[in-house]
Amino acid sequence: MDGAFYMDAVITPHRSLSRKGFIVLIIVLTAINTLTAVLFLALHAAPVPVFLGLDLVALLAAFIASQRAVLKRERVQVTAAEVRVMLETPRGAQTVWASPTAFTRVSLVDPEGDDPDVQLRLSDRAVAVARALTRAERRDFAAALEGAIRRARAAS
Repeated sequence: MDGAFYMDAVITPHRSLSRKGFIVLIIVLTAINTLTAVLFLALHAAPVPVFLGLDLVALLAAFIASQRAVLKRERVQVTAAEVRVMLETPRGAQTVWASPTAFTRVSLVDPEGDDPDVQLRLSDRAVAVARALTRAERRDFAAALEGAIRRARAAS
């Protein structure tokens, strides 16, 4: 994109558990499952430890999937000429939306609802952005994006 950026926002999913926290959690759950498995083996209930192991494997799979989702980023860029939305993954970046700044509108769909949607609109086309943000953050982002587009239009 040529020209000055009026907005270059990178949106990443929230990650509530650090790598160290993940390791501690897995160690604690493994210890609890091991002690429980030993208890059930002592009671001659052999199938129970198998299910405890499956439980731990399922939890590990869910956390690994969550970690991969964190690697996806959404980038919203505004210049005087263009508004662009790109999806960045470890495999590369892909443009999912590009439109002239002069004709692009920002709308907040269902602003009072539980799940407001920030959309970029051009004629009959629309794309939702900032889905990884919370409700309040989406409202703030919509206002900031609208302001960036307004400043970009004034500069052109």
